[in-house]
Amino acid sequence: MKVYILTEGGTGIGIGHITRCLSLYQAFEEKGVQPLFVVNGDESVKQYLKDTRHELLNWQAKDPLILLGNADIVVIDSYLAGYEFYEKVSKSAKVRIYLDDNKRIDYPKGIVVNGTIFADELGYPSKKDITYLLGSKYIPLRKDFWDLPEKETNQNIQSALITFGGDDTRNLTPEILKLLNRDLPEYIKKVIIGGSYRNIAHIESLRNAETRLIYFPDAEGMKQAMLKSDVAISAAGQTLYELARVGVPTVAIAVADNQINNVKGWQKTGFIEYAGWWEEQDVLEKMKNSLRLLQKRETRQRRSVIGKTYVDGQGARRIVEDILKY
Repeated sequence: MKVYILTEGGTGIGIGHITRCLSLYQAFEEKGVQPLFVVNGDESVKQYLKDTRHELLNWQAKDPLILLGNADIVVIDSYLAGYEFYEKVSKSAKVRIYLDDNKRIDYPKGIVVNGTIFADELGYPSKKDITYLLGSKYIPLRKDFWDLPEKETNQNIQSALITFGGDDTRNLTPEILKLLNRDLPEYIKKVIIGGSYRNIAHIESLRNAETRLIYFPDAEGMKQAMLKSDVAISAAGQTLYELARVGVPTVAIAVADNQINNVKGWQKTGFIEYAGWWEEQDVLEKMKNSLRLLQKRETRQRRSVIGKTYVDGQGARRIVEDILKY
């Protein structure tokens, strides 16, 4: 069976597309199928592709008929590919899967997967040649998050996780670390440093005895950091779903336009506290106030249950099960 997974990522783009596509790769492998992972990205993404059959290639500039040949299954996860590319794929591959977040284009015939918390509210058009897999039961998470131990809720907040994706394009990590060092010095700060961070020296200059820097973690490293943290401060992308799966009460900051609907959906569930848009002058002050709202153990326990209720970690398996039925 010939299966291709096409996506993008790297410096300036982030790694959210890559990590969720990796989860589909792993779910295919579980079924005895080995896809080819084709990524339009730079060298920084290679750490996420180890143990996969992959190529780094600007596939959007290629003719799908030549690139994919007589593919059985093609998965596309992109914010950049145009409709024409999707249309050509829909006419060549036997089964086509399009990962979407915001009803980005009017997709041709195939399977549209939107695992975001708000997917049911986007009003996708009903079409006889499109199957929709919508909602957080279909959010694809990496294999390390499929089956988890129960997370304990401490009486008091002892540690806070700071995570802003693969590149921290808004340079928020050092600003948040500086504020926590000053105003909440008793917290142990666990700082995720992604493979494309350009502000590592700045972050390292702010390290004190209560700071733990976690360099370039893989999925297992992220999972362990989450399991051992009482709260998290995070961007509002794919990582929110991993945090929900583990059950880490989270303060979210939106750093990209495509995260706004994500924030609104998670706010409705009651899982996150929203500190605001990254450019707002008072966003860090709101973040600090949001952390104070999470001080009570009962509040954090309730948020943890909400997150795990909406994300059970089985999304990638469900998607691949449905794909293989076709």
